[in-house]
Amino acid sequence: ELIVPIAMEEKLRFAIREGGRTVGAGIVASIVE
Repeated sequence: ELIVPIAMEEKLRFAIREGGRTVGAGIVASIVE
């Protein structure tokens, strides 16, 4: 769960950062809810 909601759409690239480090990255394949 995110601290702050953000707008997302399919095919959008994203990165998950924690403590200044990238811990995950990907592309939104489909929106579930």
